[in-house]
Amino acid sequence: MIKMITNKELIEKTKNVLNPKEINAALGIQTGYTGCALLTKNGSVYTGVNIDLACGIGFCAEHNAISTMITNNEFDIKKIVAFSAIGKIIPPCGRCRELISQISKYNYNNTEIIISNNKSKKLKELLPLDWKRYFK
Repeated sequence: MIKMITNKELIEKTKNVLNPKEINAALGIQTGYTGCALLTKNGSVYTGVNIDLACGIGFCAEHNAISTMITNNEFDIKKIVAFSAIGKIIPPCGRCRELISQISKYNYNNTEIIISNNKSKKLKELLPLDWKRYFK
């Protein structure tokens, strides 16, 4: 039987990976200011942190957690949450929403995005005019 964790437990796992630090002060390169935790349909939990670079090749904490999930041959996300070092849950950016949508057909209708301590929305609510649906 797959153990499902609560939103509160998933948020705590996100907080636990936060580790803000400058890794290259001369360029303002930072990591760990945003953390992410996700729960897969199979019950696995993956976490990640952001990397902010001086150019556009950095990535969000969600991308980090998702890439670890994919490395472990999982693609279906049941729940996902990101938390900032300033103490707030933050919804995924458009780039992250698109990534979640593209890696599995399951995710568009089923992924629960935690947007506050007591509120969540399905990905399809945050990405209502998904361009891929127009090619069916």
